[in-house]
Amino acid sequence: MTSLPLNQTASAAAEVVKKTNFRWWIVVMLFVVTSVNYADRAVLAITGPVLSKELGIDAAQMGFIFSAFGWSYVLGQLPGGWLLDRFGTRVVYALSIFVWSLVTVMQGFVGFFAGATAVAVLFALRFAVGFAEAPSFPGNSRTVAAWFPRHERATAAAIFNSAQYFATVIFAPIMGWITQSHGWPWAFGFMGGLGIVVSAIWLRVVRAPAIHPSVNDVERAYIAEGGGLVNMDSPAPAAATKSADGAKWDYIRQMFSNRMMVGIFLGQFCINALTYFFITWFPVYLVKERGMSILKAGFIASVPAICGFAGGILGGLISDWLLKRGYSLSVARKTPIVLGMVLSMSMVACNYTDQVPVVVFFMALAFFGKGVGALGWAVMSDCAPKQITGLAGGVFNMCGNISSITTPIIIGYLVQTSGSFDSALVFVAANGLIAAISYLVVVGEIKRMELKI
Repeated sequence: MTSLPLNQTASAAAEVVKKTNFRWWIVVMLFVVTSVNYADRAVLAITGPVLSKELGIDAAQMGFIFSAFGWSYVLGQLPGGWLLDRFGTRVVYALSIFVWSLVTVMQGFVGFFAGATAVAVLFALRFAVGFAEAPSFPGNSRTVAAWFPRHERATAAAIFNSAQYFATVIFAPIMGWITQSHGWPWAFGFMGGLGIVVSAIWLRVVRAPAIHPSVNDVERAYIAEGGGLVNMDSPAPAAATKSADGAKWDYIRQMFSNRMMVGIFLGQFCINALTYFFITWFPVYLVKERGMSILKAGFIASVPAICGFAGGILGGLISDWLLKRGYSLSVARKTPIVLGMVLSMSMVACNYTDQVPVVVFFMALAFFGKGVGALGWAVMSDCAPKQITGLAGGVFNMCGNISSITTPIIIGYLVQTSGSFDSALVFVAANGLIAAISYLVVVGEIKRMELKI
């Protein structure tokens, strides 16, 4: 019996070492955190009809309160992105989760105030939640860029991004039941307490791929060979590069001078307009326009959310499938985005029916389309300059979430002045059309942007 040469024996032994797949557990963690993130944003929408009646807050005032989150969330993007690049995702994100959850608990005590004082206190607390949540999605984007090769990023990003729909599916009925059975303050307490627990779990589970004890060298090599930035947050000498001095205003200028980036920023602004309609005014729409109870609205709101969740996962799978089939990165990313945004416009059909099942159908169809097209974070993982992934994600999220300020206010005034949601639905659908046009006409080729250092 002949023995194998030494080099062949070593090769055979290497093949026995299978790569770990811990990167998918990291996505599970991102999914859980993002679910809590969106549930904490949405708890005011679920409790809003009862809270506003008890505290004497009208529709226009509620619009401003809803927008408070957006003001600080936008303002916090640049410092949040800089903190991520400077101190790493793990610690900054954990602190972010803890603080926004603590402030969520504090919102449950607003009932001690009334009238203008209640409006001011609630606005201030929502403002604090927004600022604390600012590093969250840039942190998600940095994590995906570090843990995933290019051909898996759309799926990974779609999974964590679809958590916004899952949050509604799971938590809207729970918060609706808590509000109706125990009172609205307990809904804030439940969600805030859950977030504090999640912040501790995050610290225990998450590390950089280069130093994570649950990742073997085969998986690290697989990620790195596919373009993953495995050393992004590891304490390696390479981290102390010229870009380590953090945010430079010239980097931001370069991004706004880049046509591709401007188109992506505009697209995200419009996509988020759809998001913020669903997590702020949609439950109110079901109660005030369609005459549902708080409990029923909580359950009904979960139906479009289920479709949005399915669309979100499908959009990522389609994009990565197209990439693996040999289509360009631009085609693979743009196709589901454009088709999804066009489909999201179907919500306008709700203006022409009084049948609740038909309304739910078209809202579910619109939410499904929005889910399919919500691939902005996958695009950012592909195109963000590697030296400033956190800052670039912060700029992207800042531009996208300006709509978290404008959308609740505009819808509030449209409802206040017209007495119905008809014009509000047209406004939201128009954002879907503009997002599709932006990716088709403005963005051009999708590729990693190179900075002039």
